[in-house]
Amino acid sequence: MRRELYFFTLYRVFEAALLVFALFGPLPELAGDARHPVFARALSLTYLFVSVTLFLLGHRGDVRVHTVVGVAADLSLGILAIHALPHSGASIALMLAFNVGAAALLLRTRYGVAVAGLAAAGLAGELAWSRVVDDATSLTLGQLIFTSTAYLALAGLTSTLGRQLREGYSLAESRGAEAAQLTEVNELIIRRMRTGVLLVDGQDNIRLANEAASLLMGDAGDADAHGVRHLGLAMPELARRLKQWRAGDTESSPMLIAPDQPEVVPRFTRLLANSDQVLIFLDDTALAARRAESLTLATLGRFSASLAHEIRNPLAAINYAVQLLEESPDIPTADRRLLEIIRQQGSRMNGIVENVLGLARREHAKPEHVDLGELVRQFVEDYRQGHPLEGDTLQALTPKGTTPGLIDPRQLQQVLTVLVYNALTYGRMPGEPARVNVRVADDGSGQPLIEVLDRGPGIPERVQNNLFRPFFTTSSHGTGLGLYIARELCRANQASLDYVPVPGGGACFRLRLQGPAIARRA
Repeated sequence: MRRELYFFTLYRVFEAALLVFALFGPLPELAGDARHPVFARALSLTYLFVSVTLFLLGHRGDVRVHTVVGVAADLSLGILAIHALPHSGASIALMLAFNVGAAALLLRTRYGVAVAGLAAAGLAGELAWSRVVDDATSLTLGQLIFTSTAYLALAGLTSTLGRQLREGYSLAESRGAEAAQLTEVNELIIRRMRTGVLLVDGQDNIRLANEAASLLMGDAGDADAHGVRHLGLAMPELARRLKQWRAGDTESSPMLIAPDQPEVVPRFTRLLANSDQVLIFLDDTALAARRAESLTLATLGRFSASLAHEIRNPLAAINYAVQLLEESPDIPTADRRLLEIIRQQGSRMNGIVENVLGLARREHAKPEHVDLGELVRQFVEDYRQGHPLEGDTLQALTPKGTTPGLIDPRQLQQVLTVLVYNALTYGRMPGEPARVNVRVADDGSGQPLIEVLDRGPGIPERVQNNLFRPFFTTSSHGTGLGLYIARELCRANQASLDYVPVPGGGACFRLRLQGPAIARRA
């Protein structure tokens, strides 16, 4: 309550100046005959000095301390002034009523009432002293009673008002702090949102833009002298959409802001009901697609666990029946091709179920220190035995000695199975057999690599960015989950899986694993 203290100290200066003017001014009848003239003049000058000092120091320190010191000076010097100026005693006592009320306003209730009590006791003491010593009084007994009652009543009223003011100030301060905090949080949220947010006025000037929108705009469109950019210069297509929206046409198709930026879907809304300012939200379609994929995968994971047994049991029965039919000598040769197709498609269906179950299980990796060269050689040998290659070739290229690595062997085998199967299936030139190599190497910094290379046509550039997306496939027979699951398994082992184009043709999928030195640093 620094402002109230300021006015209180200012009033005290006015009181002291008025007392000095009454004693030193050209109208001696203002103060009347002084009981002690020299003492009265010295007292008035002292009061003026104290008042000015308290006024100058009022902006520092604690408000309550200033109030207590000031009201103590008011009561002591004021009561002495009443004694020194008996004809002006009632007037001075009346002026002190404001001092008592102001002190009660700034102090707690019990202290305010105590100030009023001290003022009343001081007046009573002055009355008793005047009667006993000087045989004359500045105040009558009635004036004493009425003034003391007024002091107490005024102190009680202003202390109640002061308590309410302090509570109101405290509540307003806390609410203001909360509002400021919420404002900062809202600004931070809007600034860090992945959705671009623009505020555009009626002249299509961009007033505000968060970080995502600024990245989408880039340096397009020069700002004017006030640092404001025009939407038509920064994003012409978005300005056209905004004009259509204002005309009542709502188009929600994705749009491309710049060649090197992702597609966005703009949404428009007015800032206020009758305002020309418009909020534009730019939703990144890639983020929406990833959220949809995550939701689809989560739903598929829950659904696949319950569906797996329902599919695998009849599938196992079908495969077993096909095996029995293939052993029967009564099956014609032409029909054996049909049995082979049934067996192949049954195996494919079983692989699809296994892939989907791999998404649902999300088993934790159990990395081990293994010799990658020995593990790759064993994998290639097992794959040859379990998967007839016919005219295709599959080789393991491993260095001499040991190549230590840290990975879950079972999950590495799953990853290599996916990569080798894809290489044997798609990594071949038309009319030629597939030639696939699984190579173990070192990148020179102690980090081991496993590469699966083929001599096929390679992967088109437009497909490379989507290779590891779930459900993305260029084949009518695939599920689009193999490479996605392979990369997830690598991430679970703190490894990476990337596609590396091969100059001159072919494809390379590179696994970058943790070596012993990296594992110790981690």
